Amino acid sequence: MSERPEMFEGVDEIWQDGEFVDFEDAQVHVLAHALHYGTGVFEGVRCYDTDDGPAIFRWEEHLDRLYESAKVYDIEIPFEPEELTEATVELIRREGLESCYIRPIAFYGYGPLGLNPSESPVETAIGVWPWGAYLGEEALEEGIDTAISSWRKHASSQIPTSAKTTGAYVNSVLASLEAKGNDYGEAIVLNKEGNVAEGPGENIFLVRDGEIYTTGLAESILDGITRRSVITIAEDLGYTVHDDATISRGELYAADELFFTGTAAEVTPIRSVDDNEIGAGTKGPVTDEIQTRFFDILEEPPEQYDDWFRYV
Repeated sequence: MSERPEMFEGVDEIWQDGEFVDFEDAQVHVLAHALHYGTGVFEGVRCYDTDDGPAIFRWEEHLDRLYESAKVYDIEIPFEPEELTEATVELIRREGLESCYIRPIAFYGYGPLGLNPSESPVETAIGVWPWGAYLGEEALEEGIDTAISSWRKHASSQIPTSAKTTGAYVNSVLASLEAKGNDYGEAIVLNKEGNVAEGPGENIFLVRDGEIYTTGLAESILDGITRRSVITIAEDLGYTVHDDATISRGELYAADELFFTGTAAEVTPIRSVDDNEIGAGTKGPVTDEIQTRFFDILEEPPEQYDDWFRYV
């Protein structure tokens, strides 16, 4: 076995198909259907170290989306949601983590190869590990430089964009590789109509004249859980939020502020697009207020947001 990546150092166990197994023993057959055809669904979830102890952020919503994604691909997860919840909580406890990233995945495993996976068994696993700021701690304060990708986001008529599917993320991988290869922090992906969709793993928000806009579900985006949370936070702060917007490429360049949201990215400012400085080229005041409120909620959850947390 190759040397472990640093992010997995100290991780002892994986939950796999109903059992806690040693990290090195959590393996999949090379002829698993999902490896060849991308037939798997997954979630990315964070557990935060709050004042009241470790708490999984919006676990129920993530779990709902996992099962909804599975339904699209006729993947019958052989565990009830309550079982996955118990397994996840126990895994975090066994690893002794106060905060972590959580990756549940269900996929068609080793069986007859061919496009139809119906005779392949469904395998399920959960991993947890420590993970900091996805785009870097500096990016949370200073923002990141982005570029419009030459790769377009697939339409929902081609691959369901509402489902978080393993194979479909090749689209995001290509966009991310292109951006990083050209020395940008992240990509922005347009849809087939040429309007803004999202980032490779993030939703995007635009601020103009004190109002907030984010691309609607019809723009070939994933309905992000953090996106929903930020919409609620922004509205609670008194902002007008247009959550069904169509945003053109040119509108990005002229925005007062831009920021990404996502489980991994959290709330990350965008300081430039295609070398065009956004606003003052720093984290804007609206982004700062929303980001500050977001992290305050994660550290000390107010009663009004208490149902966003599943305590470990």
